[in-house]
Amino acid sequence: MTAAPVAVVGGGSWGTALAVHLGRLGLATRLWARDTTLVGLMRSKRENSWYLPDIPLPETLTVTSDLAEALGGAGLAIVAVPSHAFDAVMAVAAPHLGGGVTILSATKGLEPERSRRMSEVASARCPGSPIAVLSGPTFAREVALGLPTAAVVASADPDVAKALQHRLSSPEFRLYTNRDVLGVEIGGALKNAIAIATGISDGLRLGENARAALITRGLAEITRLGVALGASPATFAGLAGIGDLVLTCTGSLSRNHALGLALARGKTFEQARGETRMVAEGARTSRSATALARQKGVALPICQEVAAVLFEGKTPQEALATLLQREPRAEEEHLPATSAPRGH
Repeated sequence: MTAAPVAVVGGGSWGTALAVHLGRLGLATRLWARDTTLVGLMRSKRENSWYLPDIPLPETLTVTSDLAEALGGAGLAIVAVPSHAFDAVMAVAAPHLGGGVTILSATKGLEPERSRRMSEVASARCPGSPIAVLSGPTFAREVALGLPTAAVVASADPDVAKALQHRLSSPEFRLYTNRDVLGVEIGGALKNAIAIATGISDGLRLGENARAALITRGLAEITRLGVALGASPATFAGLAGIGDLVLTCTGSLSRNHALGLALARGKTFEQARGETRMVAEGARTSRSATALARQKGVALPICQEVAAVLFEGKTPQEALATLLQREPRAEEEHLPATSAPRGH
């Protein structure tokens, strides 16, 4: 019996990379992109020249701008759209998703308006559907090229996570399972904001000591908020925590780090955003995470300063001064008591 097709919702670099990976596995895959011009180019050139140029699309991959066509009969829907568009896309997709279709979020971010995680948005739109999330240190181009990558697939239902692990893994794309959906999503979202901070630091030529300090203190912020929300501290020591954080803060392909560099060189957020089709998720996340932290009484000084630079007109130099003037404190910060990790 032929396995049901996989639908990948989102024709950006990450959605395309996942679709290419699935094609290499021999899975019948449908890739949905909203822009009809992009779909036409992918069909004619058999590559995504806008977001992932020079990487051929597998023959088992079909491309469409019709969401009903992409989702019809699919057994798995992988959603890889920007976080600010996730809810709107899920609202349109929901009528085409039966209760047995697993929804795998591959989006790293928080909903701008309500600071919801993507699994929460998916659950609200498709109640009763199996939900999982994919995260970890994964640059799209390297995944598309078949370079060795390790990532995490998390679900509150271990059987769902194991089934996805079995179906989507390859020797080059190694998946680990995790039950801590909340922690995996918080790690994947907030690391982008910290990467903007390290980009600013590198752009100001503050040195490698400063970058290491930002990464380390950034991890402390991520862990503080995650644990306050109910995540397991151990999650942030894994691929979806420190692994993804280090890659995004130091890697040459990091769009969030690149945004920080642009800000340090005097460009505004609007100017930097207008120069690329890519979405730097850390921008909106810095503001959403700061709002969420206020609700929980958690301090996120780095995220707060990043948001101030992006949205409040603060200069990178002023943000740096604010961080350096913070009162010295003990490194051993109290983390809220936690119970078993929560699901989606």
